Amino acid sequence: MTNPAEPRVTDLSDAHTDMPGLDGRKAIITGGTTGIGRAIAVLLASEGVDVFVCGRDPQHLEDGLQRIREVGKGDGINIDLAEIDGVERFVAAARDYFGGGFDIAIVNAAIPAKGLTTMSADELRYAIAVDFTAYLTTAYAAVEVMQDHGDIVFIGSVSAHLLGAEGSVYAGMKAGIAGFAEAVRKELGPKGIKVCNIEPAKTGADFQYPSFTAEEQAEENRKETMLRAEDIAVGVHYVLTQPRRSVVQQISIAPRARGAE
Repeated sequence: MTNPAEPRVTDLSDAHTDMPGLDGRKAIITGGTTGIGRAIAVLLASEGVDVFVCGRDPQHLEDGLQRIREVGKGDGINIDLAEIDGVERFVAAARDYFGGGFDIAIVNAAIPAKGLTTMSADELRYAIAVDFTAYLTTAYAAVEVMQDHGDIVFIGSVSAHLLGAEGSVYAGMKAGIAGFAEAVRKELGPKGIKVCNIEPAKTGADFQYPSFTAEEQAEENRKETMLRAEDIAVGVHYVLTQPRRSVVQQISIAPRARGAE
């Protein structure tokens, strides 16, 4: 029995695993000007990560960079990742900004997509270019830069598992990302690069306008039936602060009051 008069043991070496800090790391974030991507960029910048983001809208980029620079350091460019050389130009601009490489890649940029029979052929091709092809090519470019040390985090979706008819194209692409993330994690892990797929459920984002207005999203936030972008950013932070010996393979994040539906 412990004697209360004896001094407390202060050795806490087995009380918590190592949590490497983020200060000084460098990250690229696709779709980092709005929604989940912006929330991730702001949180990482506040932790000392130098971030480089991209987005399609100049005003969103300006607003996002203003907020990033209030809490840390970062830059970015306007670019459409659906363009054949979009990812290549984004990564080249990031390397110019950093004066070399980076060791974090957050692959997040995405657009909504509906059911196969409700989309035009052009809409279908564009959605695939942004939501699937650009995910793979960004990972490819990131691996070339990282070589043997870094973290790749895909922002997927629980839609990969729900597979609803009304969003068959989106669900199919997210299921593809989930499969790719699992396989490439096994490929890159022995090389020193960790891969995680984070799958949010319903999360507030401006890409859902005008069918799901800001006011409607705010009401669901109040009822806790929808996530906030900051909730996903915290998940990314958790993934990036684990010891190098371990990899968080997948995270599913859902609203408490709604579940993953």
